[in-house]
Amino acid sequence: MATKAAETRSRRYDPAETRQRVLEAANMLFSTKGFVSTGTADIAREADVSEGSIFYHFGSKKNLLMELGRQYGQNMIMAMEQGDSLDVLTIETTIRRCFDYCNEHKQWEAISRGGEDRIGKAAPGSHFHDPEAEPFYRASRDVVVAWSEAHMRAQLARAGREDVNIPVAASLVYAAVSDALDRAFGPGADPAERGAVADETIRFVSAACGYRN
Repeated sequence: MATKAAETRSRRYDPAETRQRVLEAANMLFSTKGFVSTGTADIAREADVSEGSIFYHFGSKKNLLMELGRQYGQNMIMAMEQGDSLDVLTIETTIRRCFDYCNEHKQWEAISRGGEDRIGKAAPGSHFHDPEAEPFYRASRDVVVAWSEAHMRAQLARAGREDVNIPVAASLVYAAVSDALDRAFGPGADPAERGAVADETIRFVSAACGYRN
């Protein structure tokens, strides 16, 4: 019994585990209560850590939300890649995997619309204008756009093309796919509409960038 208690205390004071518990607690509370309605004291209580630990690891509640955004972007990248080489990973595959990932992980809806009680009550596109969600989306965007640049560079090199401004094109592709996701998962959207949006997004991005699928 004493050994188990000692192990629990050891885990509690392990910096990596403390940080992970804070992230998990924040993700759950932001998703269910909303960012503004969740205080650092709520997160500390849920994570079973001191409130000071949150500021030690993240500096502020906003930075904590940004870290969740970075993780969301990184997880989406993993879902799109699935171990495939960038030069053979088609835009159709990445977009379909992206849609699948967003269908399975909807915390972005809850965070951006202020909690589960507001999901489905906001118009498509509204999350881009919600200051509460901005740090999450900005951090996620930076991670995904950087990956999109690498993907685009590999695809275009394979095609022998050097006529594309990759940073600009990757940013535009991100904007197009983000808008498509908002339409696909907005209020009233059904699986059939989701599929139609995914198909049109693939067609549009492929044509705009000269991708071969």
